[in-house]
Amino acid sequence: KCQDMVMTELANGGEDVLIFYNDRASFPLLLQMMSSEQERSDVNGALKYHITLVELLAACTEGKNVYTEIKCNSLLPLDDIVRVVTHDDCIPEVKMAYVNFVNHCYVDTEVEMKEIYTSNHIWNLFENFIVDMNRVCNSTTDRKHADTAQERYVTEAVTNIVSGFFSSPFSDNSTSLQTHQPIFIQLLQSAFRIYNCAWPTPSQKSSVESCIKTLAEVAKSRAIAIPVDLDSQVNTLFLRTHSNMVQRAVTGWRMSTRGAPRYRDASGAAGLDYRNIIEKLQDIVSTLEHQFQPMVHAELSVLVDVLHSPELLFPDGSDTQMRCEGGAFMSKLINHSKKLMDKEEKLCMKILQTLREMLNRKDNFGEKGTVLRKILLNRYFGNLRSIYKADGLVGGITAPLAAGGFSKSPQTGGSSSSDSDKCGISVFEIQCHLDREGASELVTDLITNTKNSRIFEESIALGIALLEGGNTQTQNSFHRQLNELKKSEKFFKVFYDRMQVAQQEIRATVTVNTNDLSSKKDEDYDLAPPVHRKRARDPAVHIKEGVKGQLAEASTATCKAYYMYRREMDPESDLIPVGTECVGLEDKSGDEDVMSPLITIMEPILRFLQLLCENHNLELQNFLRHQNNKTNYNLVCETLQFMDCICGSTTGGLGLLGLYINKKNVSLVNQTLETLTEYCQGPCHENQTCITTHECNGIDIIIALILNDINPLSKYHMDLVLQLKNNASKLLLSIMESRHDSENAERILYNMRPKELVDVIKNAYNQSMELNDESVSDDNISPKDVGHNIFILAHQLSQHNKLLQQMLKPGSDPLDEGGEALTYYTNRTAQIEIVRHDRSMEQIVFPVPSICGYLTHESKFKVFNSTERDEQGSKVNDFFQQSHNLYNEMIWQKKIKNNPGLFWFSKNMSLWGNISFNFAVFINLAVALFYPFGDEGDESTILPLFSLLLWVVLIVCTVLLLLIPKPHGIRLFTVSVMFRSIYTIGLCPTLVLLGALNLCNKIVFLVSFVGNRGTFTQGYKAVVMDVPFLYHLLYVVVCILGLFVHEFFYSFLLFDLVQRQETLLNVIKSVTRNGRSIILTAALALILVYLFSIVGFLFLQDDFIMVVDQLEKNKSALSEDQDDTMVEQTCDTLLRCIVTVLNQGLRNGGGVGDVLRKPSKNEPLFFARVVYDLLFFFVVIIIVLNLIFGVIIDTFADLRSEKQKKEEVLKTSCFICGLERDKFDNKTVSFEEHIKFEHNMWHYLYFIVLIKVKDPTEYTGPESYVAQMIRENNLDWFPRMRAISLVSNEGDSEQNEIRSLQDKLDTTMYLVEQLSGQLSELKEQMTEQRKNKQRLGFLGSSTTQVNHQDTTH
Repeated sequence: KCQDMVMTELANGGEDVLIFYNDRASFPLLLQMMSSEQERSDVNGALKYHITLVELLAACTEGKNVYTEIKCNSLLPLDDIVRVVTHDDCIPEVKMAYVNFVNHCYVDTEVEMKEIYTSNHIWNLFENFIVDMNRVCNSTTDRKHADTAQERYVTEAVTNIVSGFFSSPFSDNSTSLQTHQPIFIQLLQSAFRIYNCAWPTPSQKSSVESCIKTLAEVAKSRAIAIPVDLDSQVNTLFLRTHSNMVQRAVTGWRMSTRGAPRYRDASGAAGLDYRNIIEKLQDIVSTLEHQFQPMVHAELSVLVDVLHSPELLFPDGSDTQMRCEGGAFMSKLINHSKKLMDKEEKLCMKILQTLREMLNRKDNFGEKGTVLRKILLNRYFGNLRSIYKADGLVGGITAPLAAGGFSKSPQTGGSSSSDSDKCGISVFEIQCHLDREGASELVTDLITNTKNSRIFEESIALGIALLEGGNTQTQNSFHRQLNELKKSEKFFKVFYDRMQVAQQEIRATVTVNTNDLSSKKDEDYDLAPPVHRKRARDPAVHIKEGVKGQLAEASTATCKAYYMYRREMDPESDLIPVGTECVGLEDKSGDEDVMSPLITIMEPILRFLQLLCENHNLELQNFLRHQNNKTNYNLVCETLQFMDCICGSTTGGLGLLGLYINKKNVSLVNQTLETLTEYCQGPCHENQTCITTHECNGIDIIIALILNDINPLSKYHMDLVLQLKNNASKLLLSIMESRHDSENAERILYNMRPKELVDVIKNAYNQSMELNDESVSDDNISPKDVGHNIFILAHQLSQHNKLLQQMLKPGSDPLDEGGEALTYYTNRTAQIEIVRHDRSMEQIVFPVPSICGYLTHESKFKVFNSTERDEQGSKVNDFFQQSHNLYNEMIWQKKIKNNPGLFWFSKNMSLWGNISFNFAVFINLAVALFYPFGDEGDESTILPLFSLLLWVVLIVCTVLLLLIPKPHGIRLFTVSVMFRSIYTIGLCPTLVLLGALNLCNKIVFLVSFVGNRGTFTQGYKAVVMDVPFLYHLLYVVVCILGLFVHEFFYSFLLFDLVQRQETLLNVIKSVTRNGRSIILTAALALILVYLFSIVGFLFLQDDFIMVVDQLEKNKSALSEDQDDTMVEQTCDTLLRCIVTVLNQGLRNGGGVGDVLRKPSKNEPLFFARVVYDLLFFFVVIIIVLNLIFGVIIDTFADLRSEKQKKEEVLKTSCFICGLERDKFDNKTVSFEEHIKFEHNMWHYLYFIVLIKVKDPTEYTGPESYVAQMIRENNLDWFPRMRAISLVSNEGDSEQNEIRSLQDKLDTTMYLVEQLSGQLSELKEQMTEQRKNKQRLGFLGSSTTQVNHQDTTH
C-alpha cells in the first residue's frame, strides 16, 4: 500500500519531480554531471537527486507489486537503462541505482517481463558487468586507493541481479541462454575471480558465493559445458563451503543475537532480527539434512538387503536358513504388520516403507553412504567373507547385496522382464514374491481397517509399488481378496468415503485464481491461528508489525523442511502435517499454498485404482463399478464426480477452468483423467456407458479441457496444459473405443462445436512450429503430438458428423490458413481394420510412428512385388514374416541419418546401380569396336571431316542434355564424350578413365547397399550368407581385374543385365527351376550314348571314319600331290567312340549316322547299321533331347503366366484381405479407396511398428489385443475376404428387414402385454370370488353350529 501511495504521488508530481535524462537532448547533460567532480560531491545537486529518484523507484517496485512495476516500466524503459549503464563515463553510484532498479522492476517480478528475457538488453548489461568485475579484480592491492563504490556495486548490485535473473522461473522458458553461453561462462569466471580476492567483506563474499552457486546450478540444469579447470574449482569451493556451513550459520546467528538489542526502546531502536535468526536455523536444518540423507538411505538399503536374503544371516544347512529360503521370514513379517496397526503404528509404517524399498532400490548413496553400507554389510554378513572371496567379491559382500539395485522396467501382463540387475532379480519377480507371501492381503486389510492417515497413505504406496507395470498376478490376488474373501464392501467403502470427503473439502476450500484477490494479500497476515497471536502479544518480546510477514515466511519454510525431514527419517504418526498448523503462517494468496491432505491423498488413491485396471483387466474394471454386495459403491461414477468437483463443476462449458485448475492441483486432474481412461480401455463398454450417461458435468469438463485455453496456467506452464489436453483426448478416445454404435460419440458431439475442435488442432500445430519441437525436452510432450491425438479424436468423431468430416479435409476452406496443419496430420495418420476373437471387425485410427518415415522406397517395392500369396489370395503371412526385417531396416536408417554422407549415398542407391551398368556397357562397346588397341585411332590419323563430325555430335548431345535432362540424353552425351576422348587422348587412357570411374561408382554403390541394409551389424555369418552383398562384392573384384589385369574382364559385367531384368531372370529360372528333371533326363541321354558307343565299338568300328582338315602349319609336311584332307579312325578305343557319339551324334540333326561311313547295301551289317542309326535318331534326338527342351519351354511358359497372373493380382486384388476389384463395383467405397485407406498394407506395417515402439502400459484395448496376437504369431486379426465397408453395404438391406421385423415384434409384444394384463385382472377377480365363497361357507357353518347348540340346551 505504501508503494502504491508513493507511486501515485510521484505520478501526480509530473515532470517537475520525475526528472530523467533519457532523451537525446538531456543525455549529454547527465554524462557531463557524472564527469564533474563538483556535481558528484554536491549532496543537494541534480545528479544526487537523479540517483535518489531511481533508488526510490526501485524501492517502489521491490517485492511483487504489479501496479508499480508497470508504472516504472513506462517511466524508465530498459533500452535507456542499458544506454546509461554501459556508457564508459557512467559512475558506480549511478550504475548501482539503475541496476537495482532493473532487478526489482524487470527481474524480481510477479508477472513475466518478456522484454528482458527475449531481447539482448540484459546480455549487454552482463557484458558490461564482466568488464567492471575484471576491473575490480585487477585493481591495486593498496586499500587506501581502492574504489569502494565500484566494489560495492559489483559485489552487491551485480551479483544480486545475476542471481535473480538466472533463478527466476521465467528464465527457464527463455532460449537466449543457449546463444549467449560464452557470456555466461565469463560471468562465472569473473565471479569466481572476485571470490578469490582478499578485499571482499564476509557479507560481500556470501553474496558472490550465492551468485556462483546459482550460475553453477543453471549450467548443470541447462547442460552448459564449463571449462574443466573452472568446474573443478567451483566443485572444490562448494565442498569447502558445505563442510563449514553449519559452523558459519551458528557463528552468524550468535553474533547477530549478541550485537542486536533484546528489547525495543522508546526511541525506536531496531528490534531483534528474527528473519535472520530463522534463516540461519533453516540453513542448519537443510545442511544437516543434505549431509546425512545419503547415509540414512544407505542404512535403510542394508535393511532391505537383509529382507531380500535373510537366509545369509544363519549357518548353512540349519533349519532356520531353510525356513528363510522358503519365505517364512517374509511371510511372518507381513502377517505381524497387521497386528502392529493399532498398537505400534510407528513400527508398522516402518515395515511398510521397507517393503516398498524392496521394489524401489536406490544406487547412489555418495561416498560416505557407500562406505557406511559396506561396513554394515560386513557387520551382518561378515561370517560369509571366506565363502564369497572365492567368487571375486569385495569385502565379503554377496553378489545380490553388492548390486545395490533392482531393475525397474515396466512389466506387461505378468511376463517377467528381460531386464534385470546384477543378481538377476527383476522387479516383477520381487512383486510376485511379496504377493505370494501376503503383501497384497496386507495392503487390503490395512486399507480396510486402519484409522491412521499415515498408515493408510503408506499402504496405498505399497499397493502402487506391487502393481507397478500392470502385474496381472498381483491384480488377480487383489481380486481374489476382494471378491472370494468378501472384503470388497468395506474396502470400496473406504475409497468412496475418501472421495466424498475430498469433494466436500474442495467445495469448502476452493480458491479462484483471479488478480482481484491480490488486494487481500496484506489482510492475510492477520489471520494467524490463536496460538500465534498469543505469541505476538507476549509482553516480553516486542515484534514490529513489519517483521511479522518476514517471520511468517521464514517460519513456514523452516516448518516444511523440518516436517519433511522428520517424516522421512522418523515417521511419527502424530506429526502435524504441512498445511495444518504451519499454513496459518504463510501467505494464503500465493502460489506456494499446499492443498489439504484430504485432497492430496486422492492422487495416490486414483493411481492405485488405475493400476488395478492396468493392461485392461476387465474383471477389475467391472468390479470397480459393481461388486454384487448389499451396498454397491460405483467408483467409476464417483471418480467422474470427483473430477467434476475439482474442475469447478458447471464452469467447464463456460471456459472458466483456469480459475480452478492451477499448478497445485493439475497433477491430480491429470491422474483423474488417466484413471478414468484406464477404466474404459479394453474396452469395458459398461464403464464407457456409465461415464457418458452420468448426470454430472464430467463429459462437458473433459471436452472443455480440450477446447478451452486454461489461463493463467497456460501462460507460465504450457507443458502442464498440453499434458491435460493430451490426457483428456485419450479419455474421450477410450470412451468411444471399440463401439459399434454412435451413442457415446453423439453425447460427446452434443456440447462440442466442430470448428472449435479443428481450431485447437491448428493452434497446437502452430505452437509446435513456433517452438520447432527442439526446445521440448524428452520428459514433456510436444504440442504437435497433442494436436495429433486431438486430430485422431476428431477423425473418430467425424464418422458421426458430416460437417466435422468436411472441415478435416485439407484444403476444404481456401481462405483458412490452417490447412498445413490438417495436411500434416492427415499424412501422418493411418487406419486399419482388425478382426476380434468374436470375428467382429473393428476400425483403428492411429498416429504413424516417426521411425516409419525411414523405410526406403526400394524396400517397399521389393516387398510389394516379391511377397508370396496364400490360398486365400492374401499375402499377409509372408508380409508378416518380413515385418521384423523391415522394422530393423527402419532402425538402421534412423541411425545412419546422423551420418549425412552415408545417408545421402544410401538414399541414391538405385542411381549408383544404373550408372554402374551404363559404364559397363560403354566400356565393353569401346573394347568391342577398337580391340586390339593401337595408335591408328589417334587424332592425327583420322580424317578432318570425321573429327569435325565428332565435335558436331558432341555439341548436339550437349544441347540435348540441357534440353532433355533424362537418362537417354545423359547416355547420348556420355557416348559422344567417350568417342571424342578416344580420338583425342587415345583409347587406352579413355578406358582407364572409364574403368576408374566405374570402380569408384561401384564402391559408392556397395557403401550405399551396406548402409541401407546394415550388413556388417548382423554378424559375420550373416555377411557370408548375404548373396546380394557377395554378388556386388564380386562385381567390384571384376572391376579391379578389368582395370589392372586385362580389359576382357569387363565383359563379365554385362551379366548384371540378368540381375536387373526380371524377364532374363525368368529365362534362367526356366532352366534352374526344374533343374533336377533336366539333369536326370540328361543322365538318361548319357546312358543311351554310352550304350550306343559300346554297340558301335563292337560291331561298327570300321564305320567310324571321319574326314579331318589339316592346319596350315602342318600342310608343309605333306607332299604337294596330297590333298588338304585326310581320313582318321575315331573308334579305335571305347573312350574315343563315346566322345565321337556324344559330340557328333548330338550335334547333327540326323544323329550319329550323319557322320559315319555310308555303307553299301551288299554289306552283311547293312540292316544292322540302319537299325542303329534309326534307333539313335528316334530315342536320343527326338525323344530325349526334346524332353529336355520341352521341360525348359514349359517352365518358361509357366513363369511367364505366373508373372502375368501376379501382375493381374497386384492390380485387381487387395494385398491384405484378398478381395478382388469386382467386389467393390457399385459400392460406396471404390477399390482404389479400399486399398489406400481401409486396407493399406503399409498401414498394417506401421501399426506393427507402433506396437513395438510404444510402452506396453500405454496400449489401448485394440493395441493390447494385437500385441498379444503378434506374440503368439497368430494372424487371425488380419481381415480375410472381409471389409467393413462391404459388410455395412450388405447390411443395409438386412437392416431394413430387421427394422420391419422389429416393428412387428413390438406390436406383438404390445398385444401380449394387453392380454397379460387382462388375464391378471381375470385372475384377481376369480381369486376374489373364491375368497367370498369361502367366507360365506365359513359363516354358514358357524350359524348351523350355534343353532344346533341351542337345540341341545
